[in-house]
Amino acid sequence: MRLNSPVVDVEHVIEDGKTIVSTTDLHGNITYANTYFIDVSGYTEEELIGEPQNILRHPDMPPTAFKNLWDTIKAGLPWRGLVKNRRKNGEYYWVMANVTPVIENGKAVGYMSVRTKPTRQQVDLATKLYAQERAKPGSVKLSQGQVVTSSWASFAFIQRYSMATRTRIIMAILLASIGTVGGTAIAQGLPWWIGAVSGISFVTAASVWFYLEQNILGPIKEALRVAQCMAGGDLTSHVQTTRTDEIGQLLRAMAQLNTNLHSIVGDIRNNFNDILSATGQLSSSNRDLSARTDSQAAALEETAASMEELTSAVKQNADNSRDGDKYAANALQTAEKGGAIVGNVVATIAEISESSSKISDIVGIINGIAYQTNLLALNAAVEAARAGEAGRGFAVVATEVRSLAQRSAAAATDIRQLIEASVAKVNHGTVLANDAGTAMNDILAAVAKMTGLMADIANASNEQSTGISQVNDAVTQMDQVTQQNAAQVEETSHATDGLQQRSTKLKQALDVFKLGRTGGGAAATQSAQKNDKPRRAMRRAA
Repeated sequence: MRLNSPVVDVEHVIEDGKTIVSTTDLHGNITYANTYFIDVSGYTEEELIGEPQNILRHPDMPPTAFKNLWDTIKAGLPWRGLVKNRRKNGEYYWVMANVTPVIENGKAVGYMSVRTKPTRQQVDLATKLYAQERAKPGSVKLSQGQVVTSSWASFAFIQRYSMATRTRIIMAILLASIGTVGGTAIAQGLPWWIGAVSGISFVTAASVWFYLEQNILGPIKEALRVAQCMAGGDLTSHVQTTRTDEIGQLLRAMAQLNTNLHSIVGDIRNNFNDILSATGQLSSSNRDLSARTDSQAAALEETAASMEELTSAVKQNADNSRDGDKYAANALQTAEKGGAIVGNVVATIAEISESSSKISDIVGIINGIAYQTNLLALNAAVEAARAGEAGRGFAVVATEVRSLAQRSAAAATDIRQLIEASVAKVNHGTVLANDAGTAMNDILAAVAKMTGLMADIANASNEQSTGISQVNDAVTQMDQVTQQNAAQVEETSHATDGLQQRSTKLKQALDVFKLGRTGGGAAATQSAQKNDKPRRAMRRAA
């Protein structure tokens, strides 16, 4: 007996309405397990498929219970009883197990087990009886999973035989007894009517036996065969009867039940194949959509990063444009001040030119005065010469005056030359100042135009920055939405994959039913057996 460990004294209670379903090959290796079986056992599907069923055996289960199970199902009979199983983590759970042979072409090809939640009274009774059996092996008698009371334990072996066999045994004993009584009566010379009664009783008993065989036991056996095939998932059996009594009604009800199940399972399987194909296409489409969404999300993420950099650059350009606008305004103000200064310089030079002209006029007057003074000095000298000695002193004065006049004339001439040179330079400066004024006016116009352009650039940059910010916000929002879509597509893809897996599990469950000679159930079982051979070989080698 296999001993599984660890064992934890914690019960995992089966949910109401839930069913644990599995199939095995003839050696007890698991070929199919439904989702709830996987959940309750704590193992993964990969850990269960191909493994022997006793991977779930709990040490509290007595070996005699499993011996009775195998003896029953190997005899082609269904077995029903309470079983305490062990989960992977050591916890335990109780089930009401219904084990039925899976029949194909009249032969068992495997076993199907359907387990449901037992009542608490059933669990308490089974716990007590199994503990008693472990303490004292053989103290509890089982027949097809059911406990046989002590008063009938000695007759339990009879339960191994079918009703037809038991009827044959009883009728054979009865006929032998009647024949013995009749033969004894004839041999001992008893009254004739005793032999006649014995003969009539013998014929009557034989007729009853024949009637039971043909009209009750035979049809019941046929109904049992169909029921066992249906219980094993084989819906290919056919029942034909022309009887209208209760037995006929039973056979027709079995035939109708088989037909209804065959139609329902067939319709479900046909529709489910379409669903499975659509689910596969949906799963493939979702995977493609998920890949494209991920690619789009990555592209949008890169775009968002680029837009963020572009937004930063445009914002910096807008800031620079605003600074340039300020600098242009300052330059305009400076140019305006420079223009005003140049205008003042031009006016001042004009005033200097006017003053130089007045000085030139004054120098001309001084020069004229010097000339007149020189003439007067010459006249005075002439007059002094005429006066002789009396005019000598006056002649000296006249000479000095003439010398002073000549010097004044020379100085006036120098001043005139200087003034003329200054006037020429002032005139040249005036021309330059006028040119500078004109240039400053041009600069003012250019700076004013540049200021207007910079203001337009600043406004455009601000609008561009605002627009880029809005675009960046939109791209960021699109990126977030795309990320959410990608997450939802991923969830949808997982859900679709889960649906496809569940669809596959449902297909495996439907394959348990055999609708034709080449039905899915046989194919699935044979495929599972082929897949399990290498693993069983490895276990045997180990």
